[in-house]
Amino acid sequence: MNQKYKDELLAVIGGIKDKKTQDYFLTDLLTPNEYEEIVKRWQIVKQLHSGVTQRQIAKNLGISLAKITRGSRMLLDKKGGFNQILNKKK
Repeated sequence: MNQKYKDELLAVIGGIKDKKTQDYFLTDLLTPNEYEEIVKRWQIVKQLHSGVTQRQIAKNLGISLAKITRGSRMLLDKKGGFNQILNKKK
């Protein structure tokens, strides 16, 4: 991935302060399925981080246990992006 392009996209996303504009931008940038999957992934890691069981998360979000595994693995990286954001929210 070209770092220059990645940095540009991150700057654009970081500069959008209005939630409605954020939603419009993500709706234009992603397919409806991609957007939905990102939203679900965030809910998975938030619930895992707060101690909700994988079975309960699957029930809450109407997804399979297999989808939760990736989020669970990502939370093992204590310096990873999910943990950085979730630990700031405390």
